[in-house]
Amino acid sequence: MAVQLDGAVDQAAQRTGKGGAPPTRRGGGSRRPARGAPYLLLLPALLATAVFLGWPMVRNLLLSFQNLNMKELIQHLTDWHGIGNYQEILGSEQFWRVTLRTLVFTAVNVVLIMVLGVLIGLLLARLGTKMRLTLSGALVLAWAMPVIAATTVFQWLFDSRYGVVNWLLDRLGQHGMAHYDWVGSQLSTFFVITVLIVWQSLPFVALNLYAATTTIPRELYEAARMDGAGTWKVFTSVTFPFLKPFFLATTFLEVIWVFKAFPQIFAINEGGPDRLTETLPIYAFTEGVGNLHFGMGAAISLLTIVVLLAMTAYYLRLTVTQEQQEENEL
Repeated sequence: MAVQLDGAVDQAAQRTGKGGAPPTRRGGGSRRPARGAPYLLLLPALLATAVFLGWPMVRNLLLSFQNLNMKELIQHLTDWHGIGNYQEILGSEQFWRVTLRTLVFTAVNVVLIMVLGVLIGLLLARLGTKMRLTLSGALVLAWAMPVIAATTVFQWLFDSRYGVVNWLLDRLGQHGMAHYDWVGSQLSTFFVITVLIVWQSLPFVALNLYAATTTIPRELYEAARMDGAGTWKVFTSVTFPFLKPFFLATTFLEVIWVFKAFPQIFAINEGGPDRLTETLPIYAFTEGVGNLHFGMGAAISLLTIVVLLAMTAYYLRLTVTQEQQEENEL
């Protein structure tokens, strides 16, 4: 009986392995996911991008090499123009004036957005719970307002006859501003557009900065204050170094957002007066749709993308350089 029991145990041990453990499978006990699985998961997004972004870009590229006006559009003609559209645009003083104007306009707006947004974000970090919730709610409401609706409100505010701004300035003693036409000159029109864009962009920067400050360890602030650092010193020695990647990323996003701003400028005065407030997106629309030079408009839009790509390359280079410097310091 004992011999039979020992034999059964030996047979079970042989089947299950040492110590009665189940035999392991060849190649490991757990199955690893296939190498192509991540690419299969990305495939729907890549297909959607190719269909809704890639194909229109290809069509726009082909259109930029054509002489497509109303005649060709009605008669369904294809008049290939080669690089003639690009030569005409790059040889035009208007294009370079608009490009310079767009860069200056973007720089002024981004500086104002970042400075004011950082100040509001730091204010949120210092306020009490009730005041913080009130201010955050106001920022979210301003951010959630549709662009055209916000632009319409600003048109009413700065209206020459019934605008609240002119009425308020008149009440404050500036009687010459009672019927001032804010969209009658280049600088005043840009002023209205800048106020609108800055107002729309502040919530994004302020709320993100406040969220980023909550990740900074409080011990760093306490140590800085124990060393006698004031408010400015605490910001430059603790807050700014810790949030430097945030500043770079947010600034870059705001540059893209302001650079391609279209509805605010077009709805305020359609790039007027006398096309003096046109930026590159407005210029492309005016030439392509307004003047019915569709090939020319397509070429201008592609050149606009090239400018944005150049700015993106500069930003990526700046980011990589900063990361290398930080690694060398460590």
